[in-house]
Amino acid sequence: MQSVKLRDRLQLAIYKVINPFVRGLIKIGLTPNAVTTIGLILNIGVAVIFVLGAEKTNRGDLSYIGWGGALVLFAGLFDMLDGQVARLGNMSSRFGALYDSVLDRYSEMIMFLGICYYLVAHHYFLSSLFAFIALIGSMMVSYTRARAEALGVECKGGLMQRPERVVTIGVFAIACGITGHFNGGDYKIYLPGVSFHVFETMSIFTLPIALMAVLTNITAVKRLQEAKRGLEAQDRNEKRSSTRAALVAGICFALGWGLFSPIKLMAQEADPSPIVFPLPQGISNQLFYLQRDPNTNTIICQLNLDSHGEVNKDQPVNVFWMRYGDHGEKKELSYIQRKFAYGIISKDLGNGQFELRFTSHKKLPMYLSKSAVDKKYHVYATINNKKMELERIFLRIEGGSFWFPNVKYVEIKGRDAALPTKHIIERIKV
Repeated sequence: MQSVKLRDRLQLAIYKVINPFVRGLIKIGLTPNAVTTIGLILNIGVAVIFVLGAEKTNRGDLSYIGWGGALVLFAGLFDMLDGQVARLGNMSSRFGALYDSVLDRYSEMIMFLGICYYLVAHHYFLSSLFAFIALIGSMMVSYTRARAEALGVECKGGLMQRPERVVTIGVFAIACGITGHFNGGDYKIYLPGVSFHVFETMSIFTLPIALMAVLTNITAVKRLQEAKRGLEAQDRNEKRSSTRAALVAGICFALGWGLFSPIKLMAQEADPSPIVFPLPQGISNQLFYLQRDPNTNTIICQLNLDSHGEVNKDQPVNVFWMRYGDHGEKKELSYIQRKFAYGIISKDLGNGQFELRFTSHKKLPMYLSKSAVDKKYHVYATINNKKMELERIFLRIEGGSFWFPNVKYVEIKGRDAALPTKHIIERIKV
């Protein structure tokens, strides 16, 4: 935890230094994607330097390693610049996040390609093996986090994240080049009674790579264990969820009040509602909404942010009415509605995750967490053994009484949590 806080403080300090440069990039019209592309081009330049060093120099000339390290650090700067350009220039996008992630992977693999080529060409076979293992670990560190966050579990720990890897390679490559310039690339240290040298100038570059090979893979395994604990906790909570009938009864009670008029979205597939429902629009930080016939008033569940733009940990979700029958008037819940019907009970699970339950139906767990795809908060629930990102809950009611309505089905609309581009609709038939 302390290392994470130190890392965050260092990152904030770097941002303060580079922000004036970032604003300059924004003024000349550079987009985040353009900055990311420049970073890729620079890393291609890193590989070119190492390849040229392999082809044009002998084992004792380490100058190309030093220049390659300098370009590694300069290219790594653009990893921070693209995110800041997006934030300060208000140009963040879901595709931009994906583009940045993909090009970062290409940049790192291309950089390691150049390093491995250099090491093999100069017969550092063991060191080239460690470099390849470090590449495998680097890819798995990033992949483990991305896959875990796609499943709704935050996974950011470890000692060898991308900034640390870039700094390690860049700094020690420069140190190797400088030492080779003053002491010579053939400098070696022998121990009495040992027939081979235990250290040489090149070790300044290769030993940190060997250490990286170990730490990156340890980090990937640690992240896998962290994700396992988070996913098992979610599975245990989801197993406590109620049966389908209990789900229907709870939502029916939660939506027992409402008086509205029609606007836009129809219940889909067979047996749709005879009335047209509104599609809530223009509501900032909307998480999901609930509707039922025979009226169109809508319950909105909205992400609740504090004055600093952070999630309010005591009350992460704000619940209110949109009374479309009264010219779309917004109205707060009454005390009774909040305490016994539509209100949401929350529990802070840590790492930016919250467990949510309706006050009228505590057996249905939902989870509020940030998506790795769009970096926004969404609510997730498991319906019909499918984990969904909730968008809409709809009750199809036909006849019955206020307390015992004839509920024909509950329809839950959302996105597949594992593949957010895929829209899905699940029905619980009664």
